[in-house]
Amino acid sequence: MLHEQLTAPADPFLLAPARFHEAGGLGRSSFALYQAQRHQGPLFWILPRHETTRPMPRGLPEGLSERLHLIEARNETDLLWTTEEVLRARPSGFVVTEPTKALGLTAGRRLQLAAEAGGTTGLLLIREGQGCNAAETRWKCDPLAGPADSTRHRWSLIKNKSGTLKDWTVHWDGATAACHMVSEAGK
Repeated sequence: MLHEQLTAPADPFLLAPARFHEAGGLGRSSFALYQAQRHQGPLFWILPRHETTRPMPRGLPEGLSERLHLIEARNETDLLWTTEEVLRARPSGFVVTEPTKALGLTAGRRLQLAAEAGGTTGLLLIREGQGCNAAETRWKCDPLAGPADSTRHRWSLIKNKSGTLKDWTVHWDGATAACHMVSEAGK
């Protein structure tokens, strides 16, 4: 008798470790918080000093504020240097960076090498048209309208160096590291 081995389907939202990824769209910060809950260890959020929107510790999902290290960079050069150093540091759990300009291939490659050296996963929150070819994946993340008790998102994998591209509609309440797929009929 042949036995089929059943395996759980791969987690489509799992970011490859020791790589840097990108997320754009209006829901990119929510996607970053979702990912931060899925990674253990210190959470570093690096952003320009002049950025007005930033994570507020009291508004973060449970457990994240205790792990959060918010770093403000004076300029883009400092932001990229800091990101590279934090990605390279072994105790880092997850690194979120908000560049204001598009990364060139050299800067992107440096971040990739730093992530590999530190074994750290990084996520760049990019603006429209700022993607870098060195990123492992690129996500477009947008909030969706839904029932009053629902927090829906459209997460689209629009670049993937090692797989296929796809769109998902998910319900993520912002409180846990779990999200639920919304069926086509439930849209």
